[in-house]
Amino acid sequence: MDGAAATVRGAALAAREAAVALATTTGAERAGALRAIAAHLTAGQADILAANRRDVAAAESAGRSATVLDRLRITAPQLAALADMVTDLADQADPVGETAAGAVMPNGLEVRRIRVPLGVVGMIYEGRPNVTVDAAALCLKSGNAALLRGSSTARHTNAALVSVMRSALRDTSVPADAVQLVPGTTHASVHELMALRGLVDVLIPRGGRELIQATVRESAVPVIETGVGNCHVYVDEHADLDKALAVLLDAKTQRPSVCNATESLLVHEAVAARFLPRALAALAAHGVLVHGDERVRSFDDAVVPATEEDWGREYLALELSAAVVGSLDAAVAHIRRHGSGHTEAIVTDSQTAARRFVAALDTAVVAVNASTRFADGGELGLGTELGISTQKLHARGPMGVTALTTTKYVLVGDGHTRGQAAPRP
Repeated sequence: MDGAAATVRGAALAAREAAVALATTTGAERAGALRAIAAHLTAGQADILAANRRDVAAAESAGRSATVLDRLRITAPQLAALADMVTDLADQADPVGETAAGAVMPNGLEVRRIRVPLGVVGMIYEGRPNVTVDAAALCLKSGNAALLRGSSTARHTNAALVSVMRSALRDTSVPADAVQLVPGTTHASVHELMALRGLVDVLIPRGGRELIQATVRESAVPVIETGVGNCHVYVDEHADLDKALAVLLDAKTQRPSVCNATESLLVHEAVAARFLPRALAALAAHGVLVHGDERVRSFDDAVVPATEEDWGREYLALELSAAVVGSLDAAVAHIRRHGSGHTEAIVTDSQTAARRFVAALDTAVVAVNASTRFADGGELGLGTELGISTQKLHARGPMGVTALTTTKYVLVGDGHTRGQAAPRP
């Protein structure tokens, strides 16, 4: 084993020991640790923001895109919001030990299925340093140790955030090794993390398609697959067009660099002539470049031709693909072909259309007359999230605290035996 691999393994061993200690902490102790972290994030603001400015400056010098810079940058209000999120999470109900199901069997044996931590959770994520705090806080609330592997783009910010959180934990009953950065800045450390089956219980990749698919393909550790966000807004023939325009503009322009921003617009042909001129003008006013099919292009010369690749693209920028469809079923077929299973929205005043759309789409989140931007743990009352799971096993949709637990059966008897044999003398 080379030095880099040994260092990553050493961090995982320390995280495993911390997870064992965490398993016996109380909800009140973990909540106290979270409140300490919130206070230290506030007190450490100057150091954290200085580290972030260093990362942003390096990214700008390297010619990184506006999308990368937006994800990377942390402002004082954003840091304050992170601290508030951690405090709010501390105040939430504790999921650990909660009885998910229970019964007393006919023979008097008590059976309970209770929630317990996963153990050691590894996060592999790209240049959004807020994920460092989100992941650590959610893991601690649910009794898990967190191994965090952010991108090199945010290395100084992540290091400052983890240093502040570990410092906070030293004054609590939660071990500091429950929050760690994975050592190393090269892909070798990521591959070593993926190999640590038995030390790391689950890996959660959060980022672009390549990162997610590489983790799914190469990891020996079980993976909770989060998905890229090729999200759609479908404007139905029964839509209120004022509502449709408001939903579309929010879904596309409120923050275009995130996974729940809409990347594609589908409009029923019955309302296309009334809706598209308004929508295209409003999108242009917000600086959105539209890639459209021939029918969309017929309404505005500024629309560029859409390629086959555009229908499946996650732009993460002020760009949008758009098409006119002949029916709700055609919209569903388009989404099922090109969507990523993240979030889809319909705008309609028809309950029949809404029910059909919800039932027909195999996706983690469906919004009816609401922006795709609501596919977010904070907006859905989870406090925060680790990502949007697009898989179907264990966790799906925004992953809050409960998604970081599993269950165990607890059997309580009174000398119960299953066999009929009498004890030997």
